Amino acid sequence: MSNSVLKLEEVSIFQNETLVLNEVNIDVKEGDFVYLIGKTGSGKSSLLKTLYGDLKLNNGAGSIVDMNLKTLKEKDIPFLRRKLGVVFQDFKLLNELTVNGNLEFVLRATGWKEKGLMSAKIEAVLTKVNMHTTGHKFPYELSGGEQQRVAIARALLNDPKLILADEPTGNLDPQTSMEVMEVLLELNKKGHTIFMATHDYALILKYPSKTLKCEDTKVFEVVQRKN
Repeated sequence: MSNSVLKLEEVSIFQNETLVLNEVNIDVKEGDFVYLIGKTGSGKSSLLKTLYGDLKLNNGAGSIVDMNLKTLKEKDIPFLRRKLGVVFQDFKLLNELTVNGNLEFVLRATGWKEKGLMSAKIEAVLTKVNMHTTGHKFPYELSGGEQQRVAIARALLNDPKLILADEPTGNLDPQTSMEVMEVLLELNKKGHTIFMATHDYALILKYPSKTLKCEDTKVFEVVQRKN
């Protein structure tokens, strides 16, 4: 039986003093691909922020990649983020660095030192997202879809047990969204666990998978109808 890489039990999530989500129970197993949907303001981002340590978990029990979210200290957050891959809607690439420079920056920040090992790792993750010929380019020389591929490659650098994707297709046109989605699905086929927040229902219809919905402070599974 697969192990849980993310488990929340009776969790409440607050933004300042405001209750955003209540009685949240989620269990994501190794190898799962899980969508998180919901309207703007329904709590998707707050949930993800709790998972990568931006919001403190005060109520309920939660663990992610074998770390306890309830007892997570400030000093533990960089270590947690090394075990996670996080992909954002707005790419968050450094424009003054090349693609290779962006990835090397992350490796150095997470403790890598050996130049040869870093070069090999960068080439490996770029190859996984079909961007291995673009290492010398700067982000502003790439299309939105190419930048998001690089952002996914960056998320893979430390071999994460779980990839959190926060609206990864939100800034992309429909065709490019599908291309990025194909990259994520291919990674999932190779064993990467993915938890993806999205409001793109067309993608969910085209690539159905387990779907959780945030609505009225609750998170529940949506059963997809078969045609």
